[in-house]
Amino acid sequence: MALTSKQKSTVTKDSRRHDKDTGSPEYQISLFSTQIKKLTAHLKKNPKDFHSRRGLLKMVSKRRKLLSYLERTNEKAHKVLIKKLGLK
Repeated sequence: MALTSKQKSTVTKDSRRHDKDTGSPEYQISLFSTQIKKLTAHLKKNPKDFHSRRGLLKMVSKRRKLLSYLERTNEKAHKVLIKKLGLK
């Protein structure tokens, strides 16, 4: 269920700060959003997969924390990222 490197590069292409960026909040949030969508689809097909559900909840929590951090530090980038990902 993990994303391949090609999938990661296409998903995070627009949210990177530079070519070798893997740690910025924008990059991580876009990566988590893609993984969350993929895992949500998996859980709709397999409702009794409680281990994956726990992982999904942890990812949602991490994304929420990163979004609040980004909002505190760079409000403009936060608004752009939210619009681009369609989160709120």
